[in-house]
Amino acid sequence: FEVAVLLSDLFSVALSVIRGSDITVKSYTVESRITARFAHTTVKSSVVNSGPNAQSIGFNVQIPKRAFITNFTMNVNGITFIGSVKEKTVARNLYAQARARGKAAGIVRTNSQDMETFKTEVHVPPGSKVEFELHYQEMMQRKLGTYTHTLHIQPGRLVPQLQVDVYIFEPKGIKFVKTPSTLGEHFAGLTKVTQTKEKAHVVFKPTLQQQRKCDNCTESAVDGAFTVQYDVERETNAGELQVSDGHFVQFFAPSDLTPLSKNIVFVIDVSGSMWGLKMKQTVEAMKTILDDLTMDDYFSVIDFNHNIRCWSEELVPGTSINVREAKKYIQNIKPNGGTNINEALLKAVRILLKALDQGLIDQRSVSMIILVSDGDPTVGEIKLSAIQKNVKREMREEISLFSLGIGFDVDFDFLERIAMENRGLAQRIFANHDASEQLKLFYSRVSSPLLRKITIQFPEDSVSDVTRNHFDKFFSGSELVVAGKNYPFCKVFVFLLIQATMDLTLVTEADLQELDTLLSQQQHSFAGFASRMWAYITINQLLAERSLAPTAAKKRKITQRIMTLAVEHQFVTPLTAMLVESQDGPERLLADSPKDPKQGCCPGIGTARLTHSFINLTHSHSGCFAYYSTHWVVYVENDPHFIVHLPKNNMDVCFNIDSKPGHILNLVSDPGTGIVINGQLVGGKKMKNNKLNTYFGTISIYSEDAGVKVVVRPSSIDLMEGKNNHSFSWAATAKLNLNRVKVAIEKEHKITVTIDDKISAMVLLHRVWKKHPFNVDFLGFYTPNDNQYSSQVHGLIGQFVNEPEVKVFDMHEGTEPEKKQATMEVKGNKLTVTRGWQKDYRNDKKHGSDVYCWFVHNSGKGFIDGHYSNYIVPDLNSFLPSL
Repeated sequence: FEVAVLLSDLFSVALSVIRGSDITVKSYTVESRITARFAHTTVKSSVVNSGPNAQSIGFNVQIPKRAFITNFTMNVNGITFIGSVKEKTVARNLYAQARARGKAAGIVRTNSQDMETFKTEVHVPPGSKVEFELHYQEMMQRKLGTYTHTLHIQPGRLVPQLQVDVYIFEPKGIKFVKTPSTLGEHFAGLTKVTQTKEKAHVVFKPTLQQQRKCDNCTESAVDGAFTVQYDVERETNAGELQVSDGHFVQFFAPSDLTPLSKNIVFVIDVSGSMWGLKMKQTVEAMKTILDDLTMDDYFSVIDFNHNIRCWSEELVPGTSINVREAKKYIQNIKPNGGTNINEALLKAVRILLKALDQGLIDQRSVSMIILVSDGDPTVGEIKLSAIQKNVKREMREEISLFSLGIGFDVDFDFLERIAMENRGLAQRIFANHDASEQLKLFYSRVSSPLLRKITIQFPEDSVSDVTRNHFDKFFSGSELVVAGKNYPFCKVFVFLLIQATMDLTLVTEADLQELDTLLSQQQHSFAGFASRMWAYITINQLLAERSLAPTAAKKRKITQRIMTLAVEHQFVTPLTAMLVESQDGPERLLADSPKDPKQGCCPGIGTARLTHSFINLTHSHSGCFAYYSTHWVVYVENDPHFIVHLPKNNMDVCFNIDSKPGHILNLVSDPGTGIVINGQLVGGKKMKNNKLNTYFGTISIYSEDAGVKVVVRPSSIDLMEGKNNHSFSWAATAKLNLNRVKVAIEKEHKITVTIDDKISAMVLLHRVWKKHPFNVDFLGFYTPNDNQYSSQVHGLIGQFVNEPEVKVFDMHEGTEPEKKQATMEVKGNKLTVTRGWQKDYRNDKKHGSDVYCWFVHNSGKGFIDGHYSNYIVPDLNSFLPSL
């Protein structure tokens, strides 16, 4: 028999998995195992030549362009062919030797963006049985808040045993699983999903009758994409750190952050080749995109052919009037003439630079150029390498370039290189009826930047071979990923730190043994996912670096590293090939993947590579307020117990506030510094000893002058800075520098807020047993005695910045032997006080340390100014009225 292996790209023509006449397909199965976003897919088929003559049987499988083939085996009448990945030159030489002896033939072509087709053809005698098995791997990319796994199911005929299984295992939990009806309504309801917290199983198993196009049809209706979509649970903005088999992978996809404002120059090709459907679809998309702009965004529009025209020479805000005028301008564009990409891009850069230099835009905003073109330059500078150098020379690191290539006449390799070199990405837009939707979908992915200039740092003595860890931007709904190796002597945790231009620092940690133990207990997980994902990310990043290599020597060095890694991990890449050899004979087949210059720089990685990072918080339990001496002077804990340290009198005084759930108590009110700290009470689950305990469930620290508010709850921490809102959980350690305000969160323990380096406050988190019959999670509050408030400061705690003179005398036995009583003279009042103690949980979050104090009865009456009800305010931002 004769065999051929081909790896080619799919155009618009759908290819059946099994090709040939008089062929019986016994089975066709697809199984994907997705573990922590890394997918291993196996496609198997068993066929028989049931005709009277020898014939060729074809096996075609569409796989994602970003996937790497890892193995292919074939059994023909008991002879097994097994694949192995080798350097391309080595594989081709071995293959040429076999071909010279008249053995098997193989060829590879690539020429599309999203999918390519692996083809195998074997010529066999009648009655022959052939079994095919293909393996490929890919990393799931998160787009618009969803991971999408697509399997192309095209058996080409009815199959007695047709089954698709997708097993998902996400250690942190699965948020949702969806199976859109991409195969058509014919199969509605046939896909079954079984889901638990960490695992999901999706199965599609139509019977022979269900596969038919109609009741009496002999043709199969199974022809298209089978799609599974899912997302994972995220406990914290710090991300998810997975450690397994000597490797780590960090996933970073924060939410609950306010999008940064944008400065965009849209650069639209209006040359003659854009005439017709392309221009119509572009205009339609631009109308929707412009409507998405907000008052905080700035924009302009450039359209170019052989000339360059600007709708506005300067950036303008995204007001409804400006958007309406820009839409009118775009609507009236008439494509004609040539293509001057060079001048158009340089003009866009200069518009953005002018706005940046004149300080017209927010320093933390994101500046970008979005280029839409369908062809190569024909006017002005037409040398692609020169255009690339010109743009690179004029660009600044604050600006990113995103390239959208419509159709296949454009040099997509060039668009991809110029985008990657300038901190952006490229995407091919297929020139068909839904080109407008493709353009809008791309824009939606980059329209909500959340962070800029993200850096992930690691302890140098604990990790090695770390993938890219500096990222220009993070967009909402996407995900950044970093992988590496961890040294074997590290036994407990890997720590990672993230910093961004908004001065956000986060830390995360992971147990080095936990995940491996968990994986060993899972039947359908992919145990080697971490090392495979590290190699996958590393090779893809090296392929991108290779396309931008400035010298031949640098390119050779990168090439050698790619080949070494690809061979070690058995990935078919543009620089390696799979040699398929029979176990018992000299037959050899070759499957490789050469680069097509029109296709793009990096086959196997897709065009929108996302990278990754991490964040985390620490923990501790607590739930009251406190004001403490040398370092921390006053605090509140539990029901709520106030403890005031009086350093001049060398004593601590305690009192409770017996108020109602929902009441907001003012703790500090200082109009002079513009700072107010309030706490809202929550009640226990039910009464205990005929009394409902109350606790602080919310504490708000507000700096009116800085325009920053921090609202702390046991469930979350919300930071508000002007129009920007950021939300964090207690599940990670984080540091954030806002306008004049520093915030430090320690995982599951405490948050410290410092204003102008003069005033500090600490909030402790107290967790209780979820099934506790009475208590609820609550907060404790601590503040130092050296805060630099103004003379106007007041509040339940603030009033004691000006320490009153206190005398305690006439100490005697009380009703309880261990609790002595005395008389306290303070503020002109004589009070009966009791000696007792309260807990300080700063250092021991579980048990606390005892603080002995004189307890003032009746909600502090006589010790505090006025009645406690005078300190009840209407909302969390309220300053205290004059008493």
